[in-house]
Amino acid sequence: MSHQQPERIVTSDPETPVAGTTVLTAGEISADTVAESPLRGPFDSLIAEGRARSVVNWLSVVVSVYVLISAVGVIGAGFKAATGGQAEALFGFASNPIVALMVGVLATAATQSSSTTTSITVGLAAGGLPLEIAIPIIMGANIGTTLTNTLVSVGMIRNKDDFRRAFAAATVHDFFNLLAVLILLPLEIATGFLERVSGWLAGALTGVGGVDTDSVDVVGAATAPLESLVGSLTEPLAAPWGGLVMIAVGVALILLSITFIGKVLKVLMVGQAKRVLHGAIGRGPISGIASGAVVTAIVQSSSTATSLMIPLAGSGTFTLRQIYPFTLGSNIGTTATALLAALGLSGVDAALGLQVALVHLLFNLTATAVIFGIPFLRAIPIKGATWLAGRSAENKSFAAVWVLGVFVVVPGLLIAATTIF
Repeated sequence: MSHQQPERIVTSDPETPVAGTTVLTAGEISADTVAESPLRGPFDSLIAEGRARSVVNWLSVVVSVYVLISAVGVIGAGFKAATGGQAEALFGFASNPIVALMVGVLATAATQSSSTTTSITVGLAAGGLPLEIAIPIIMGANIGTTLTNTLVSVGMIRNKDDFRRAFAAATVHDFFNLLAVLILLPLEIATGFLERVSGWLAGALTGVGGVDTDSVDVVGAATAPLESLVGSLTEPLAAPWGGLVMIAVGVALILLSITFIGKVLKVLMVGQAKRVLHGAIGRGPISGIASGAVVTAIVQSSSTATSLMIPLAGSGTFTLRQIYPFTLGSNIGTTATALLAALGLSGVDAALGLQVALVHLLFNLTATAVIFGIPFLRAIPIKGATWLAGRSAENKSFAAVWVLGVFVVVPGLLIAATTIF
């Protein structure tokens, strides 16, 4: 004779049981009980369940990551279209190191590419721009490139806890780069150590042989079709509207892809998959830095590499302390593209191009060694990101003020002030 198991009901009122049911009071609720009746979201019906369907979920993540990376490119192309490709005009305002730093921030935020900023800087340096002005621009590019993963974290804004974790993981990069500039820019102005060391290394390494990085840009080639498709759809619109629409489409694609990735990862990041990923990235600071450098060198974009980590942070797969070293590695890895290309240069501008690339590398290596190597400095970016993320999760306007203030308002006002005074 079979016995039917009574239905279980979770209630806050244990004195009003229903016949044929087992009542669980608030004190008897466990994580397993809650997991049996998860809240359903708009993407939950698209997530496959069961071990046999895990392949489908992993493929969904791959497709969503492709859309995410392409969306970053769409936003960058949109900024260029909206400004009529006049980002280079900003460099004309770089009259002193502080303004040069702001130019680097704003130009990189606008183009969504620190490589573009670096390339323009090399050209201007070859045309007579002093290195004491070019070096702060490179430092500013380090700050401006973190805008992308900050925007990506906004894709998790609907869930307070996910957004808090994601925004902290994004802004720890901001705080680290800001602290690096706060320490190393005054030191460079006072001593010129980056200019001197990079000049010595450039003289020794010029012409040793480089790599045509355009020919190995696999990620750029893969995402170009989607970027071209969005560009062709907005092409009939007059400037700057076409570019603005591209930016809006890119942001929408980021929000959709991040929302879906976050939900699927909560299903996938258990058991063996979680252990493997933690072994590669979360084992310790050194492995985290190395992983960040390698992944960024492969995809040739620090913003792309760090953006891929945001869903993992938001879903709780990695903690902020595990993400932190990865972002430092991405700072180092992003210099590989320009450095490899510069090693193969020849002619009048060869040494100068290599020197600018070496400045970028030396700046990031020095910042990592100094800040991460000194305990009280190491903790500052984590504390700052944790505080800001907590406030932003409670009041979303904090996030908006941070993004606009750091990447647009402060740099814009300082640059504008140079035209007045």
